[in-house]
Amino acid sequence: HTGYDFIKNDCDSCIYKKISGSSVAYLVLYVDDILLIGNDVKMLRDIKAWLSAQFSMKDMGEASYILGIKIYRDRSRRMLGLTQSSYIEKVLKRFRMEHSKRGVLPMRHGIKLSKKQSPKTGEELKRMSDIPYASAVGSIQYAVQCTRPDVAYALSVTSRYQACAGEAHWSAVKSILKYLRRTKDLFLIYGGGELILEGYSDASFQSDDDDAKSQSGFVFKLNGVVWWLGRVPSRIS
Repeated sequence: HTGYDFIKNDCDSCIYKKISGSSVAYLVLYVDDILLIGNDVKMLRDIKAWLSAQFSMKDMGEASYILGIKIYRDRSRRMLGLTQSSYIEKVLKRFRMEHSKRGVLPMRHGIKLSKKQSPKTGEELKRMSDIPYASAVGSIQYAVQCTRPDVAYALSVTSRYQACAGEAHWSAVKSILKYLRRTKDLFLIYGGGELILEGYSDASFQSDDDDAKSQSGFVFKLNGVVWWLGRVPSRIS
């Protein structure tokens, strides 16, 4: 237990929970930002009063934007939405893709990437050295981690080539950015009904041309997508 009877989450050390009878509150900490969530207004007020007594803080009121994520609420339907439209717009401008075509898919069907497409000549190496491949992949990664599971597979594939990216790999990354331009206003929606846990998974077979490894992925839903991952397992199928 920590102060004020908060219990630290076993999986994420930045999440704390406090329970008192039927009242529950969660505290989410990131550097000097704190989100408070709970089902009892009085408990939340007491927690804020306790926090204010521990250190200087400013109550920003109802959360609407944090860490590049916009929060929308529809209390009449008990629904909450998360979007990163502003963050994605900044990413598009950073990589000069704000006026690009709008992509239909994050990765075209049937596309094959491998290390064989890496630069081979000095001219190719020089040209690719001026392209911010790793920076673009990292920027997309943040969107994938927060609100964009639909891009997880394409990012998993393109992120393998950060140390040896060629023109084909960069073209695939730009396809993700074009897709994000078209879909930047999409939301993750939560709530509105009975809590039902659903899980889905899938895997390809030897889809990695470099080492014959397979691609796998999964998604879990609890009145909205709560956990997702696309990756190449360490073992060969």
